[in-house]
Amino acid sequence: MAKGIMYIDGQRVPFDGEPNVLAVIRKAGIEMPTFCYYSDLSVYGACRMCVVEDERGKIDTSCSMQPRDGLKIRTNTARLLKHRRMILELMLASHNCNCTICEKSGNCHLQELALQFGVRHIRFQDNREVASFDDTSPAVVRDPSKCILCGDCVRVCEETIGMGIIDFAKRGYNMQVTPAFGRTLSQTKCISCGQCSAVCPTGAITVYNQIGAAWRAIHDPNKRVVVQIAPAVRVAVGEAFGLPAGTNVLDQMVTALKLMGVDEVYDTTFGADLTTIQEAEEFKARLAAGGPFPMFTSCCPAWVKYLENMNPKYLKNISSCKSPMEMQGALLKDKYKAKDAEDGKTTYHIAIMPCTAKKMEAARPEFAKDGVPDVDLVLTSQEIIDMIKESGIQLPQLDLESPDTPFGFGSGSGVIFGTTGGVAEAVARYCLPDKTKNALRKLELSPLRGNESIREATLKVGEAEIRIAVVHGLAHAQELLKKIEAGEVDYHLIEVMTCPTGCVGGAGQPIGRRDKKLERAAGLYTADKTAIFKRAEYNPVMDDVLKDYSEEQLHHLLHVHYGEH
Repeated sequence: MAKGIMYIDGQRVPFDGEPNVLAVIRKAGIEMPTFCYYSDLSVYGACRMCVVEDERGKIDTSCSMQPRDGLKIRTNTARLLKHRRMILELMLASHNCNCTICEKSGNCHLQELALQFGVRHIRFQDNREVASFDDTSPAVVRDPSKCILCGDCVRVCEETIGMGIIDFAKRGYNMQVTPAFGRTLSQTKCISCGQCSAVCPTGAITVYNQIGAAWRAIHDPNKRVVVQIAPAVRVAVGEAFGLPAGTNVLDQMVTALKLMGVDEVYDTTFGADLTTIQEAEEFKARLAAGGPFPMFTSCCPAWVKYLENMNPKYLKNISSCKSPMEMQGALLKDKYKAKDAEDGKTTYHIAIMPCTAKKMEAARPEFAKDGVPDVDLVLTSQEIIDMIKESGIQLPQLDLESPDTPFGFGSGSGVIFGTTGGVAEAVARYCLPDKTKNALRKLELSPLRGNESIREATLKVGEAEIRIAVVHGLAHAQELLKKIEAGEVDYHLIEVMTCPTGCVGGAGQPIGRRDKKLERAAGLYTADKTAIFKRAEYNPVMDDVLKDYSEEQLHHLLHVHYGEH
C-alpha cells in the first residue's frame, strides 16, 4: 500500500493506503462534494463535483486519482468553484424542483449542495423526455423527473445486490435510468431490498411512504393499534435527533409511540427468540436426518424473493421458520382474537422495521389468514422518524418506558439479529451444549462476528462438527452459491443478509456511511452484553405465552413453505 505525504491547500497530509485522493482530502478535514462516489462501490467519476486542481492547473476528479508522494493539489480555486456551480445549475435545470413536497426534502443532497454553493438562479430550460412515475413496487417509488444520472442506484443494484434491475437507457440529453424496456419495477425481478433508494442522493428513488395509513389507524377509535420494533431500528433512529449512531433509544421510542396514540408497543426480539428456538430445532432435526444441507436462514425477505425469482431449486434449503416479524405478527393476531371480540375492536398491527423488503413480505399471501394479514402495515425507521418529528416530540428528552409484556421481553440473542452474523450466533448459542459464559466468549471471538463479506466458522455440537457460513450483500451470496454448486465448499448452516452489514444497513434506516452502520452494530452487541439473559431458550415468558398451543398449532402459526403459491 502506498505511503507518503500530499499537500492539500498548502496543508501537509500523510497518506497510508487510502484508495484515492478524495479519501486523503477527507482525512485532512475537508468534505469534498460528491454525488456518484461511495467507498463500497466502483469509482464512476461522472458527477465531476469532486474535481481538484494540481500545481500545473490540471483539473481531475479526486475520486479517481491515486495518492502519490509530493502531490500538491488545491480543492477550492476560483475555477473549481465556478465549475461546481455550473454542474449544479445544469443538474437543477433538468430536475423537478418541487422541493417543498418532495419525499427527500431536507435530506436531498442536491438541495444541500445547491444551498452550500449559493446556486439561486437557473439559466437553462429542461426539454428532456421524462419517464413515467412508478409506484408499482411495494418497497420503493421511482420519480424519473428527479433523477440526476449519478448512476449510484445502477451500481449498487449490480455490484452490491447482483441483480442489475435498473440501468442507463437512451443517449445524450434523453438518457434515463430505468428498468429494461421501460418496464415498471413490479414487472421486473426486483427483490424490494431498496438499496437503490438508500444511495439515491435526490428524490428519484424513495421508500414507499405509508405514514398516512399509520395515522388513520392510530386515530380510528375502532382499532387497537399494536406495534413491534425491530432490533436494528433502536440503534439508528436516534441519529435523526442528534444522538450518536448506535445509541439505543428503544425505551424513548416506546414513550413516543404511546404519546402518539399507539395502544401497545412490543419488542421484535421476542419474535427473534421464537425464531431462534424454532430454527435451531429444525436445524437439529436436519442434522439427525442428514439434510437437506445447507440450511439457509429465512429472516431476510429479499433473500427469499431472490431464490424464488432466480434460484428456486434452493427453496427446499430455506428454513421453514417465518421471520421474527411474521412469527410475532401471527402470534399477536391469534392472541388478540378473543379480546377483539370482547371489546368490539380490530387489532391493527404495525411493524417498525429497518428494511423496505419487509413491506413486500407483509403483503405476501402466505402471511394472511382469511384475507387478513398478520402484519397490517410496515413502517421503516425513516417513516417513524418523520412521524415523531411531525408530532413535535423531542425524542432525547423523553422519559424511558419499557415495551409492554409479554411480547416485549427478549434475550441478547434476539437483539443481535439486527447485524450480520447475529442469527447464526443466536442459533449456535442454542445448539451448543456448553451454556457457560466462556462458551459465549468463544462465539464472540469466532468468525461469526466481523464485517468480512463471507465468513466461515466450525463449531462442535456433541460429536458433530458444524460448518457455518455468514454472508452479507446479496452479490456475495450469489458467489457463495456458485462455489457450493462447484463443490468447492459445503456448509450445514448459512446465514444470508441481502443488505451489507445486515439489518443495521437496511434501506429503511437513516442514510449513513459504512462507519455509522458499524456503530449501530456495536450498539446491538452492547445491548446484548447488558441483557439479563443471553440465550433465547432462557426467555422467561416464552413458555407462558406458548402453553396453550399444541405442537401442531405452533407449527401452523410459525412456519411457512415457500414456492407453494
